[in-house]
Amino acid sequence: MRRTVFFVSDGTGITAETLGHTLLTQFDQIEYRERTLPFVDTIEKADATVAYINETGRSDRCRPIVFCTLVNPACQAAVATSEALVVDFFNAFIGPLEEEFRRTSSHTKGRSHGMVNKATYYFRIDAINFALQHDDGASVQHYREADVILVGVSRSGKTPTCLYLAMQFGVRAANYPLNPDEDGSETLPEVLRPHRERLYGLTVNPERLQQIRSERRPGTRYASLGQCRREVEEVEVLFRKHALMYVNTDTMSVEEIAAQILHERQMERRLY
Repeated sequence: MRRTVFFVSDGTGITAETLGHTLLTQFDQIEYRERTLPFVDTIEKADATVAYINETGRSDRCRPIVFCTLVNPACQAAVATSEALVVDFFNAFIGPLEEEFRRTSSHTKGRSHGMVNKATYYFRIDAINFALQHDDGASVQHYREADVILVGVSRSGKTPTCLYLAMQFGVRAANYPLNPDEDGSETLPEVLRPHRERLYGLTVNPERLQQIRSERRPGTRYASLGQCRREVEEVEVLFRKHALMYVNTDTMSVEEIAAQILHERQMERRLY
């Protein structure tokens, strides 16, 4: 079964996508074709959105699914008339909250992803710049300012995890590649020794590492299964010898990796 899913928002659509995807993961036997329709903030745009949704449904010969985060009542009402299953997150949750707080919501669009709090915004930008400047051991001068330094073999997921920690949580994350050829299996690189309390290791199953490396540099020693096995084994020996926290990223998403690091290190996040 294949269904078309729309994420409709008067802002970026990120909230609708996030909540919608969370629900859709419970139905993995269904195939989805996704369409994000952001900035639907006028009745004219809402009417055009309804026409597009209805046309898609007729073409598919199957009712579309719409995840909606519109705050304008007129736009909400227009989208609700579409020939689709409409899951309206604001109507579902704002009403009970208004009743509980005994207050009417502001119905202001874009609050969750807008620059409402400038301090929070600058925390995010600063953390992203820090991650970029300290990627892959490129700069080590400011490691004392890092909240965490991710270490592991090449292509074990360090860079995307650092960027996710920066963007989502405002965490200052650096990363440093461990190369057993140079460092030996039981010795921390000299530059990392003063910062042992900030280190967190990432590892991955050798077969998965070979697959990832082969996509980048196929047919090389770097991507061979034997090389991947040796590097992973030696790095995990290093982690255990120095009692470093570490996680196998083989079956984990970047969101799960970041959440585990925050939890295990009991790190303070700057963004919510």
